[in-house]
Amino acid sequence: MAAADTNPLLLRVLTGAVLAAAALGAVWLGGMAFTALAAAAALLMFAEWAVMLRLGRGIRLAGLVLLAGVILLMSLVSIGEVVLALAGGAGLLGLFARGIDRRLGFWATAGILYCGLPVVAMIWLRGLTLGLAATVFVLALVWTTDIAAYFTGRAIGGPKFAPGISPNKTWAGVFGGILGAMAVGFGLSASYLAGNWGRWAGFFAGISGVIAVVAILGDLFESWLKRRAGVKDSGTLLPGHGGVLDRLDGMVPAAVVGALVFAGTGWAG
Repeated sequence: MAAADTNPLLLRVLTGAVLAAAALGAVWLGGMAFTALAAAAALLMFAEWAVMLRLGRGIRLAGLVLLAGVILLMSLVSIGEVVLALAGGAGLLGLFARGIDRRLGFWATAGILYCGLPVVAMIWLRGLTLGLAATVFVLALVWTTDIAAYFTGRAIGGPKFAPGISPNKTWAGVFGGILGAMAVGFGLSASYLAGNWGRWAGFFAGISGVIAVVAILGDLFESWLKRRAGVKDSGTLLPGHGGVLDRLDGMVPAAVVGALVFAGTGWAG
């Protein structure tokens, strides 16, 4: 472990490998195992969000109870009703927070939606007939985007993508991440998904590119949010990565978009 302590990249890789193994194990098991992991992610993300934006202990606890309740509700009602409950709860929490401090209302509502919608989307996606394949597909695209962007950017360098928000990101890294995700999306749909969607490999490559762009924008948004809050990381829970929000920044919008793609097309049953 001493080597990892002196090598940030090694520490990042080791932590990422453990997280990926845990995520894939939960995805494979599905059911309560996946729901529990997703719920933990939602609660940890909102806790970090509340601390980072100084929402206060009362708002933080109310938000955690709300998120837990909505996730439990998923086993009882339709996905549409769950989303309505999440949106309604977010609005009520925003009104409560606004009564304490006008500034807090928006960030309380936004935090519930930001942390709740992707988790609801992924739990719903995993529960579909072909949910295992669909969930792995979305996870693989986000991970590939992150890894390909990181190493392409380091190898090529060049002009910065958004220097005022995230100084380390380059245009080379952005295009590397998008192309990497498109290649993986094409490969998965042509091989692993051959029995169902293989004939759509080219189309899936395009969808993969869109999800990669969304993941990159999610990463950028979280960087902007941290700058606004005046913090380097959203938390300290994950060695080499910072907080859970830092690790899942790209997954947040990608999960929602990915679920919408499968919901709109019916590809996952």
